[in-house]
Amino acid sequence: MNKSEMIEAMSQELNLPQREASSIITTILDSMTDALAKGENIEIRGFGSFSVKDYGTYYGRNPKTGEQIKVKPKKLPFFKVGKELKEMVNQNS
Repeated sequence: MNKSEMIEAMSQELNLPQREASSIITTILDSMTDALAKGENIEIRGFGSFSVKDYGTYYGRNPKTGEQIKVKPKKLPFFKVGKELKEMVNQNS
């Protein structure tokens, strides 16, 4: 499911105009993005949690030359699935 499909689903489920559903979805995603950019955690009970993980400097290899290179420290978003979502996904397998 992509953003436009999410908007369509919300529009149909709540009987909202697509423009209003689009505004709601965009606001939610923007708020989540802003929170993660500030280093805050997001927890949605039954769904999962989002956090930012710090990765320190490490050495990798250039795949073309095999040369060892130093990779700069970085921060990446991380998602941990909630128990209810995990069970629901495994039920349907």
